[in-house]
Amino acid sequence: MSFVSLLLTLLPIVIILCLLIVWKQPADVSGIIGWLAISLIALFAFQTSIEVILRSTAAGFIRSFSVSLIVAMSLLQMAYMEKTGALRRIIIFIKTIACENRAVQIMMINIGFGTLMVAVGATPVSLLPPILVAMGYSTYVAIALPAIGYDALCTYALLGAPIVVFVDVANGFLGKGNEITLSQAGMVFFMFLPIVSTLIGVCMLWIVGKWDALREGWLPCLVTGAVIGVVSSITNRYDNLVVLTGVLCGLAVIAAMVIYLRVTGKKLIDRSRLTKEELAYEQSYPLWRALSPWVILVLLILALNVPKDVFNFLYRELRLPINGLTANGAPLETRALWQAYTWILASILLSLPFIRPSGAQVRESLNVWLKRAPRPVFSAAIFFAIGEIMNMAGYSMETKGFAVPSMVKVLADYSALFFSDAYGMVVAFIGLFGGFITGSEASTIAMFGKYTLATARNLNMDTYGLILIMAGLAFGGGLASVISPAKLQNAAASIDKLGAENQVIRVAFVFSLLLTLVTSLFVLLFLWLRFL
Repeated sequence: MSFVSLLLTLLPIVIILCLLIVWKQPADVSGIIGWLAISLIALFAFQTSIEVILRSTAAGFIRSFSVSLIVAMSLLQMAYMEKTGALRRIIIFIKTIACENRAVQIMMINIGFGTLMVAVGATPVSLLPPILVAMGYSTYVAIALPAIGYDALCTYALLGAPIVVFVDVANGFLGKGNEITLSQAGMVFFMFLPIVSTLIGVCMLWIVGKWDALREGWLPCLVTGAVIGVVSSITNRYDNLVVLTGVLCGLAVIAAMVIYLRVTGKKLIDRSRLTKEELAYEQSYPLWRALSPWVILVLLILALNVPKDVFNFLYRELRLPINGLTANGAPLETRALWQAYTWILASILLSLPFIRPSGAQVRESLNVWLKRAPRPVFSAAIFFAIGEIMNMAGYSMETKGFAVPSMVKVLADYSALFFSDAYGMVVAFIGLFGGFITGSEASTIAMFGKYTLATARNLNMDTYGLILIMAGLAFGGGLASVISPAKLQNAAASIDKLGAENQVIRVAFVFSLLLTLVTSLFVLLFLWLRFL
């Protein structure tokens, strides 16, 4: 095992980091340059043929479908709802909620509604900042809260795309006969949710009003964390409910805050805050009609996952694999009729009779989508390709084996040697780093998942330990949302305040480090409890 191999493996990651931080390049540009760098190093330093590199790139793009195509379809849905006026009607409604209790309002909108929206494919960093500004929050708060609010449940974003990616990566690593299920992963992942979601609530209250806000809002914050803990402990016991965790936790938090308002005698809806124009629009556009795409999507997802027979057929039997593409011959299971991207598109089509868009609105929606979608979709996919090349570097098509240790093995061997038993303490920070680079928890898992699993295996961890270590990586990747330049810029752009995100990122960086430290301590605690 050569130290030069380690340096060459790390070089593309350093290049991507410099492109993002030093030269301020967007994620798609940084990704393609990183892909070129890692391909050249694989070719010349790891004896990898061009065929293996190209096959790995194609396989990475296909593996990314559970994220990249969901991004594409969710952006289409958002453009459609924006251009048909549905989004404006929803924003008007949210402005009226819980105006007498800011803490409840924050928990309900940024954790409850934010988690629900990101779970079904919407983007809180685009949707919520204009609403928060309209409700009287400062620019700084309106950018920061949506970026941090759903972080605890980021693993269950996009209808569980990150945890689905993890299970696929883990099963590819563990091999046939040793596969893990969604519920096995979920029963480890969920243990982090109550404490992390509570601490995220604390961070949001601090951002809004520091000690005064904490004194006023500590109880709604604790209730939110407890509700998420209870609901997630139930959903993660069953394979068919794991991917619904974000949806059901979001709905449960909203319901809990409604009950809290009723118990404390506060108004749920206050329409006095609406302008004359908003009141007129409210009367002309029924809320049920505006919500129809999301309601249809949630109903479809429930119908496909709650009945076990339907879930087993679509997820376990109808895998719709693509064969003959990967270098090692492994099939690429798409599960296209189970994946959320198919049903996001279906929800758009099925809502047409309710939304009743004009031809001009349909054309405008498509034009906006074609303008917005390509770059974030490519950004999501390119890091999967980079991860696949790292996994397959050194593989020989002739011998059907590795001629030299892969980049992943080099990283894993040195990490096990250097960190040893302290690896559980640093893995969440590796995830934070990966999430900052890729802008996505699922992409972090795709890029660093096999490396993390291989390191844990080198440290003689059992299956539970492997999942726990991966949970640390995943949560670190999710917590990077609050410091992701792309997401913060997206939030700032949605209220025409580009540049204001720089003020947010300084404070958010401290919060992300503290939350990642807590995650790391919990990884160590759970590992220690396991071996008592």
